[in-house]
Amino acid sequence: MLTLLIIIIFISISISTTVFLHMRRRHLPITNWPFFGMTPDVLLNANRLHDFTTQILKLTNDATFMVKGPWFMTNTNMLFISNPTNIHYMLSKNFNNYPKGPQFRNIFDILGDGIFNSDHELWELHRKTTMHVLKHPQFQSLLETTIKQKLKTGLFPVLNLAASTGRETDLQEIFQRFTFDAISILLLDFDPESLSIDLPFVPCEKAFTDAEEALLWRHLLPEKFWKLQKKLGFGIEKKLSEASKAFDEFIYKCLDLKGLQNENDHPKFGMLTSLIRGFEQQTGLNPSGNIKNFIKDTVLNLMIAGRDTTSTALSWFFYLLAKNPTIETKIREEIKEKLSGRKWENLGLNELGELVYLHGAICEALRLYPPVAFEHKSPAKADVLPSGHVVDEETKIILSFYTMGRMEELWGEDCMEFRPERWVSGRRIKHEPSYKFPAFHAGPRTCLGKDMGLNQMKMVASAVVWHYHVELVEGHEVCASDSIILQMKYGLKIRLFAIDNTIN
Repeated sequence: MLTLLIIIIFISISISTTVFLHMRRRHLPITNWPFFGMTPDVLLNANRLHDFTTQILKLTNDATFMVKGPWFMTNTNMLFISNPTNIHYMLSKNFNNYPKGPQFRNIFDILGDGIFNSDHELWELHRKTTMHVLKHPQFQSLLETTIKQKLKTGLFPVLNLAASTGRETDLQEIFQRFTFDAISILLLDFDPESLSIDLPFVPCEKAFTDAEEALLWRHLLPEKFWKLQKKLGFGIEKKLSEASKAFDEFIYKCLDLKGLQNENDHPKFGMLTSLIRGFEQQTGLNPSGNIKNFIKDTVLNLMIAGRDTTSTALSWFFYLLAKNPTIETKIREEIKEKLSGRKWENLGLNELGELVYLHGAICEALRLYPPVAFEHKSPAKADVLPSGHVVDEETKIILSFYTMGRMEELWGEDCMEFRPERWVSGRRIKHEPSYKFPAFHAGPRTCLGKDMGLNQMKMVASAVVWHYHVELVEGHEVCASDSIILQMKYGLKIRLFAIDNTIN
């Protein structure tokens, strides 16, 4: 027995040494250990997962790499990809073979039957209905009115106080509260007023961050482990459960206050009533009956998109501006030229769309820091990717959009520089294909709210740049959080300085 144990230990050491030396020759910062696979290195780098993934993928020949899980646990291998040819193949060319699938739905069960969690007929229903609402003649007016009013009553009072007192301000938190209030008004016709001078605690607003951190760990931990946590109610699963309750309480309360009436009962356009009417027409369901839970799921999915992606994009945008003050000045000069002596409040959405340099700066921020930094996929049936990698129904595929913005072969040797000019050709916006710039996803699942999100970012960004100069607090660490959304782990601590734009 002792001899057998010695032989096993010797073989294990030999295999480990061979694998380690092989990895070192390839200069990859990850080792495939016996029994445990690459999990130890993944967990050790979980606090910098996106940069760790990027480090690995940039050292591979085809920007595609299989991360091996423990041999004694099934479904723990993950194929990481930042190869644009593979991504274009999965998201566009062979779209039907790469649905969200049961693995995705299992991890993201909190999303219920919402658009992010759906496939096939249900996804088509969501897409048609949501697209119809976003293209409604009155939607743009509702969006512009809502954002400008929230700027006036919410954002400016808070920022004016911060500028006048010179105190540190977490701009990420401010933007999260702003976008939460804005999407609540747009979707539910209810203002929770989380963005006010005293910054009140609103459980639903904070629940998004907790839920998104827990969902990332569901990707890293074995399914049996996080399901045990869920059953026993501890760890990250406890936070996720509490977040789910906060979502339900807030959304159902708003639905009850508004009532699920038909849009005919409301003379003015509203997103919620229009969505309900659209679903009713498509499915024949009674919106006051069995569709209520479905509407809740729909609203939650749209709130996640409206609150987190936009606030995250704005946070990284102003982080990059604070690091590059000359670019902030150029944006302010562009706004000044467009205003031609008028007040900022007089800029409409069409005129904001003509701010080419601002648009380029926002695209640069999205390239370097895409709010949805990765996408989870699994094939419906076995397939061979353009890179030659074989995948099947059990393969967990992670598309790293974060890495794509840091690839020299896609963006040049200056890919790590914040350069809005990259997106400007003459006085026009330069278009980049979505499989190269997937900040709004790609293919049939391209984000329906792309224009809405860009318009909101332009309104907020131009308002803040026109009225304030932003400086980072010295010594404040800015890094990505452990979350499915690329938020800042420690917030964005800044100081604001008011700009005198008095029209003479």
